[in-house]
Amino acid sequence: MSELQRFLFDGVPVRGALVRLTSDWQALLQRRAAAGGYPPAVTALLGEMTAAALLLHTHVKFAGTLVLQILGDGPVKVAVAEVQPDLAFRATATVVGAVASDAPLADMVNVLGQGRCALTLDPRQASPTLKPYQGIVPLVDAAGRKLPRLADMLEHYMRQSEQLDTRLVLAADEHVAAGLLIQRMPATGQGNLAGSAAGSAEGDASDDHEDFRRMALLAASLKPEELLRLDGDTILHRLFWQERLLRLVPQGPASLPHFACTCSRERVAAMLRGLGVAEVEAILAERGEIDVACEFCGQHHRFDPVDAARLFLEPAQQSPGSDQLQ
Repeated sequence: MSELQRFLFDGVPVRGALVRLTSDWQALLQRRAAAGGYPPAVTALLGEMTAAALLLHTHVKFAGTLVLQILGDGPVKVAVAEVQPDLAFRATATVVGAVASDAPLADMVNVLGQGRCALTLDPRQASPTLKPYQGIVPLVDAAGRKLPRLADMLEHYMRQSEQLDTRLVLAADEHVAAGLLIQRMPATGQGNLAGSAAGSAEGDASDDHEDFRRMALLAASLKPEELLRLDGDTILHRLFWQERLLRLVPQGPASLPHFACTCSRERVAAMLRGLGVAEVEAILAERGEIDVACEFCGQHHRFDPVDAARLFLEPAQQSPGSDQLQ
């Protein structure tokens, strides 16, 4: 069963989250198995991206979708992990070349040093005060060196784009996708751990950095195999047994992470209507039917000539029950 824990460190402006995906992560991979699945290194990359997207989503205060995307210049052209407000997640990758089983991040997506990472926040209902946001950073550090791990890349992103000191530990295989996030919070303002009474003196800033460095050092001692093998409570106790953790109980619609895809036959039908009658008829003439496979979950949505014809009928022209696209 998947788990997600959010917590604060009592008395210091540092927060954290831990996620472990098991059966739901396996379900995502099983849905892709029919299409050939992914090489082990790509599976690990997608698992780490999914865990990271869930961890980042835990601290985003908006009702919408978080999308973590890597645009590569190597055999992995695109890798995407998406998290909905209710913690439903899905992920996919486009692989166009051979990938070694132990391929590092740079060999998959940053061979020429031109890979990019994009983090998108897409509100469910856009408004003048709440608009889609996207930040893009290269997969190299300030000195132009290729970043060796996804965690390094995201830490770099959070420092450069969000001005948030962050430590991430990520690991994934075909059974588990997991991650631990430690992040420094502002000493004053909304979200401050101890309220308005804490950090009233600006001189506390150096202490805040020292607190974060201490927690980040403890988090960095976590080995990938421990993250994959141990449950969340055991991990947090081993790392922070000298600290007092304040657990945050989930509120609202978000509960546990779970695999779910937003694709549907209705959405595919709307896409086909957008292509127009001529294009749809041309596809039918060539293939005999239209078969659209979801890149995220692998589900196939098939339309034979009768189904396709119904797409362009006015409601009054459809026979009883013909509007049911299932």
